[in-house]
Amino acid sequence: MHDHGSLPALGWTEFLTTWSLQPGWLLAVVILGAGYLTLRNAAGAASTVKGWRVASFLTGLALTYVVVASAINGYAMSLAWMHMVLHLTLIMIVPALLVLGHPLTVIAETGPRAARAIRSLPVTILVHPATGTLIYSVVIIGTHLSGFMDAMAQSVPLMVGEQVLYIVAGFLFLTSTIGEEKVRVDLPYLGRIALLVVGMVPDTIVGIVMLQTERDLYPVYSGARPGWALDAVRDIQTAGGLMWAGGDGGMMLLAIGLVIAVVSSPERRAKMTGSFLDGVRSTRLAEESARGMAEGPAEPGSVDPDSDEALDAYNAMLARMNQQH
Repeated sequence: MHDHGSLPALGWTEFLTTWSLQPGWLLAVVILGAGYLTLRNAAGAASTVKGWRVASFLTGLALTYVVVASAINGYAMSLAWMHMVLHLTLIMIVPALLVLGHPLTVIAETGPRAARAIRSLPVTILVHPATGTLIYSVVIIGTHLSGFMDAMAQSVPLMVGEQVLYIVAGFLFLTSTIGEEKVRVDLPYLGRIALLVVGMVPDTIVGIVMLQTERDLYPVYSGARPGWALDAVRDIQTAGGLMWAGGDGGMMLLAIGLVIAVVSSPERRAKMTGSFLDGVRSTRLAEESARGMAEGPAEPGSVDPDSDEALDAYNAMLARMNQQH
């Protein structure tokens, strides 16, 4: 077990001045950033990935390094609540920035072969909403409500693996919710918002369990805590409160942002419910319109669902439904 008991009491000075080089993370961030820019520049003027998305991806990489090299990571093995700050940043904020950078689209736009690879079956399964949601939920619950924390406290490779796992889990989940990549599965925006609500479930479960605990859930992890820190139970309860508020609050902010993006874009509004529900709605309105028009029957789908004619037919349908009840 690593000794973190010698860390000085955490204050603003210690928070701002506690840094470690973390060469492995620095090398990974540089390689990923250089690779992203190289592929983006290869597409040239034909690239659909705008400058602000490039900035978002690079910001996500920079934030990753700042988090693991700063006092956030330095104190994460001594304070459960600081470990939760690290966790929420790596599984939510960093992935959101990376996803908004459209890295899969950057790869796809380098050529037909790359585009086919991004739309291949393995990649499709990996970025499928069900896959992302499952991995996200298992990672959240598995790393906090099992013996993982104690095992991680005794293994540097496991600690680093946990950090990588957080980023990957968050990236896969958010790719299917806030991402607009050139992949085969394109979830309607109503489904994306619903999926963000589903994502609150594991956050809430873990947060409530930790917040209400009356015992030390991680005795090995807590064994290295410095004497100036909160007692183990209060520390875990504080971390649980952060998990609950930060996790659910983050998902809600993403959902609000998604709603704003949909409202401000006619293209996104057209994809709000998906082609299947739009087809059902259009067909139903056409049938109701045909029933109420003297000119004769109309073909299903021939009525514009956003026209005054369709609105009249919809109101007539509601009136008939009220009469039936």
